[in-house]
Amino acid sequence: MTDFVRICAQGEIPAAGKVKEFVIEGRALCVANVDGAVCVLDGTCPHEGGPLGEGTIEGGKLVCPWHAYAFDVTTGGTDEDPDVKAEVLEAKVEGGELRAKI
Repeated sequence: MTDFVRICAQGEIPAAGKVKEFVIEGRALCVANVDGAVCVLDGTCPHEGGPLGEGTIEGGKLVCPWHAYAFDVTTGGTDEDPDVKAEVLEAKVEGGELRAKI
């Protein structure tokens, strides 16, 4: 079973309505803050490889900057194509750090 890995300090978590990219162990991850709920997703869009960490939050969804696919940050699903799904990682804030299973 994979252990939780440090993503960032709690103070580095993006503000509500924002996203930020972090590279952990060579893997791009997207940290999204949707109305105070912090989610960690794979940072590469499963549609065409866009950088989700450079996206935006619109209508409570993470929007890829390349083709505007809007992902539900809790399920990874998108209305644009039911076969395209972003990987959502289990995450928690603990001891002043954001940690996720990668």
